Amino acid sequence: MASANPSSLLIGTAVGALILWRVISRVRRMVGRQKYSGVRAGITLCIFPLLIALVMFSSLRHEGNLLFVLAGLAVGTGLGIYGHRLTKFENGPAGKFYTPNAHLGIALSLLMIGRIAWRMGSLYLTTQSFTPPPDDFASSPLTLSLFGMLAAYYISYAIGLLRWSRSLRTGAPPAATDAANKIEVADQQA
Repeated sequence: MASANPSSLLIGTAVGALILWRVISRVRRMVGRQKYSGVRAGITLCIFPLLIALVMFSSLRHEGNLLFVLAGLAVGTGLGIYGHRLTKFENGPAGKFYTPNAHLGIALSLLMIGRIAWRMGSLYLTTQSFTPPPDDFASSPLTLSLFGMLAAYYISYAIGLLRWSRSLRTGAPPAATDAANKIEVADQQA
């Protein structure tokens, strides 16, 4: 067994620390109260469909993998709609705020963290570096499914946020709200 290269270990540690920092910031954002930003939702609606198209295009070379992406998209869309219904919304003088469901946010974050850790660990142990083959991402059905699920979740959730914000401007009640939000609206009107 060959010994690990010290520079490779240093690079791996740095990459791991960067990923850990980004994951922690993502988890905090997925489970805590957030100020509504239409710009962030708009960027999500621009970037994620492009990423999905690229991943779907690259998955065409591997027979059957497109179905895994589509299955992930279907599950993610359902989770996004469900997550939007569990979200608590606030509209006040300080601005628009929403608090996503903590359980769903933590579960999705753990899936993402687990898959990244598994892929990095398996790549590092098999190649002793962090350079995967160019088409390796599109050949893993599990990775494709999880990517499709997370991307569709973010897209459908962003659409829900935009619809909620638009309903506040027009005065119409949003179509997908939970019972607590309906009670808040009734209390405010009384």
